[in-house]
Amino acid sequence: MRLAIANYFLTEKIYESINSEVYRGTRKSDGQKFILKFLKQDYPSLQEITRYRQEYQILRQLNLDGVIKTYGLEEEPRTLAIILEDFGALSLDKLMRDSLLLCQVGKLNQRIEEFLHLAIAIAEILGQIHGAKIIHKDINPSNIILNPATKEVKIIDFGISTILTVENPTFKHPNVLEGTLAYISPEQTGRMNRSLDYRTDFYSLGVTFYELLTGQVPFRLSNAMELVHCQIAKQPLAPYDLIAIQGENCFPRVISDIVMKLMAKTAEDRYQSAWGLKADLEECRRQWQVHNSIAEFPLGSRDISPNFKIHQKLYGRQKEVNILLDAFETVATGKPNATKIMLVSGFSGIGKSSLVREIYKPITARQGYFIFGKFEQFQRNVPYSAIVFAFQGLIKQLLTENSSQLDQWRAKLLAALGKNAGVIVDVVPEIELIIGKQPAVAPLGATESQNRFNLVFRNFVRAFCAPEHPLVIFLDDLQWVDSATLKLIELMVTDDDLTYLFFIGAYRDNEVDAAHPWQITLKKLQKPKDSATHQSAIASITLEPLNLDCVAQIIAETLAQDRQAIVPLAELTLQKTGGNPFFVNQFLKTLHLENLLNFDLNHLRW
Repeated sequence: MRLAIANYFLTEKIYESINSEVYRGTRKSDGQKFILKFLKQDYPSLQEITRYRQEYQILRQLNLDGVIKTYGLEEEPRTLAIILEDFGALSLDKLMRDSLLLCQVGKLNQRIEEFLHLAIAIAEILGQIHGAKIIHKDINPSNIILNPATKEVKIIDFGISTILTVENPTFKHPNVLEGTLAYISPEQTGRMNRSLDYRTDFYSLGVTFYELLTGQVPFRLSNAMELVHCQIAKQPLAPYDLIAIQGENCFPRVISDIVMKLMAKTAEDRYQSAWGLKADLEECRRQWQVHNSIAEFPLGSRDISPNFKIHQKLYGRQKEVNILLDAFETVATGKPNATKIMLVSGFSGIGKSSLVREIYKPITARQGYFIFGKFEQFQRNVPYSAIVFAFQGLIKQLLTENSSQLDQWRAKLLAALGKNAGVIVDVVPEIELIIGKQPAVAPLGATESQNRFNLVFRNFVRAFCAPEHPLVIFLDDLQWVDSATLKLIELMVTDDDLTYLFFIGAYRDNEVDAAHPWQITLKKLQKPKDSATHQSAIASITLEPLNLDCVAQIIAETLAQDRQAIVPLAELTLQKTGGNPFFVNQFLKTLHLENLLNFDLNHLRW
């Protein structure tokens, strides 16, 4: 326990997380009370210091009544401390644990009134935060504080907050995700093929409201991978139904519906603004105060967001998505003669990577691993570059697992690689973080050395492919593939003993002619071993430009307009972009940036 820092006495530790410790304290000069938030580790890394300074800067810039105020950043020899206001508040999490927040079952009036007061206050604060162009990214009961006497509410902990923008999905191990896992949105898991924006906070707020009303989070699981799968794929029991099971049959259903709307799996189905949410909550409070009941009403009727946002779902690709997912299922279930390679081709911007990311959800359901590598135009002479990058990503995923799982991986890899483990270490040095230092391998001639590498690499890949965790390797821009990687791909596909591996390759077919090394390798692989019994291990998808119907659907859903009304704009867009999805998005964004698409506040329409 820390006792003091240069200018402050510390009186009480009030919170501790993996990264920080929070204390109450007084300033030595005048006895003024403050909250001090320390980086937990002595001598923190540059990354931790940078994030702490960023949190301090965000708090200084926000300067909102509903956000905790900061008064300085104390730099100690071994750590940093942010000095925050102390207005006598406790976190909602602690208040719930100590049974000081929300009345017990049977006191419905007090429960509803207390919840609506909190919910309206939090919605207003979140609207102000979003209005300041900040995404919080970690809304949960530990980061919302309340003074029990004055009922003043504030939001704290902006440690992972970002400027209001769009973050592309990144497939990560659940143990390294940002935010508190039980509360993060499906897109914040990185496994939904949806980018992250301010609406992730609405999902987390929905989970917080769910817990305030029911006393539990929607999904109570200790296994991180199973929890992520529930977040993206399973619907929880509605608060109304859970409260009924708990013995309260008169709870207003509309409040439950508001919570479930906040927790919609896709951001487009949630509230689009904190002000729309606040309006519905205030209507609930008005009815409750007047009638002591709440009649159902259309939710979101005042939820109008003037933000220009193109819907993120894939348009016109359902057939291709089904082909991809069916192929993965055959591999993941270990069916014989399964398709081992899925090739996705098309022009640049046609949506190849977006299609492949649709596989994130079933991989999570199967607790599998997804790794990604990309070939670069000016690194075509660097052997194995994309493969190495992909397996470096896999090693990083494994290193986040617990010590028991790491011990199992160490034993499995050492058994697979044997005395030749150094061959893999030379290519993927990060593997030593799992298996330890390895002796150098004996020198061989060029041909023998290549044969040894191919054998050891095949055993290396086999170690990661199992029924309990199938492996998906996605290599992009194969038009720039090197000859050494082509040989490895050939080895993997022709290895009948290598199961539970799904290889996905994407390339620009307009840059690959019949004489291209990739096409030559494909022809070799597509020759059946036995025309009577052999099923090709290779399948392909060619993505075509979007047609007028798809372009019209994109525009109609983006502008919330009747489809017929936007047909002229859709025809113009198709003419300008050729139906290329990337160009369609860029064209619409350009129209908005040049004030050719505007939101009419008087009529609430684009």
